[in-house]
Amino acid sequence: MTTRTLNKKKKKKIGWFTRLLRGKRKFVAHIRLKGAIGMGSPMSQSISMEGVEETLETAFAIPGIAAVAISINSPGGSPVQSTLIFNRIRQLAKKHEVKVMVFCEDVAASGGYLLAVAGDEIYADRSSIVGSIGVISAGFGFTEAIRKLGIDRRVYTAGTNKSTLDPFLPEKKQDVAHLKSLQLDVHDAFKDIVRSRREKHLKGEEKELFSGLFWAGDKAFERGLVDGLGTMHEVLQKKFGEDVIIKTIAASTGLSLRRLLLPGGGVASLNDAARAIGEGATGHALVLAQERALWSRYGL
Repeated sequence: MTTRTLNKKKKKKIGWFTRLLRGKRKFVAHIRLKGAIGMGSPMSQSISMEGVEETLETAFAIPGIAAVAISINSPGGSPVQSTLIFNRIRQLAKKHEVKVMVFCEDVAASGGYLLAVAGDEIYADRSSIVGSIGVISAGFGFTEAIRKLGIDRRVYTAGTNKSTLDPFLPEKKQDVAHLKSLQLDVHDAFKDIVRSRREKHLKGEEKELFSGLFWAGDKAFERGLVDGLGTMHEVLQKKFGEDVIIKTIAASTGLSLRRLLLPGGGVASLNDAARAIGEGATGHALVLAQERALWSRYGL
């Protein structure tokens, strides 16, 4: 008998023991995913694979659970981090043979919706904002500003395309074309994931569904982007009984001065500390501005 078989039998035995202690009450592990995705700033809530992996593994490994419920409140962000988390949820669900139920809160849009489709069932509030299956890139051009200020910018590269889409250089048609090609590749990957999880549920033309538009929860339900309307407690009590136990598995949070100011190392002197405060504040302000822009797209 292999070690894997022994572990499986042991887990099964523990599951029966746990259920015996709970009686007939069902147990659901709950995880909350809130914030922009992949925007690392210790001063704000964000979602990343590094930040949620331990929480996911803890939730799915609880013996005898009826399901894992995931609350999502995210305007999107990094497509890579979204995909990594999506894949990990599906891997753990398959490994532990556990159903995943997703509940959209204020927003489950763009990368937030990609996280949502990791669920076997998706629910939303009537006023939730759902969808935005698309890819966006935004920035500013400062060529006229630096010309009026009399600034002479000098750029030296090894590689003819190293300064692609530099905001201080005039925009080039070939740079924009390359960016749009890249966006189409990312968009195709996004659509493939949605199709693999929701194809039997989707209603309407893909041209509209995958256009980047987003809808309120009831309209998203009509289009098959979600499976129903309702709050987490309402749905879980209806499915698993009024006395269902819902246990939230909280992610560990630790905010140290070192992490806030110098994520890569310590402070060598007071001058270094002062510089770190300035650089750290500027960096965090930029991240917060990016996050604010993501949320504001959905009127929040």
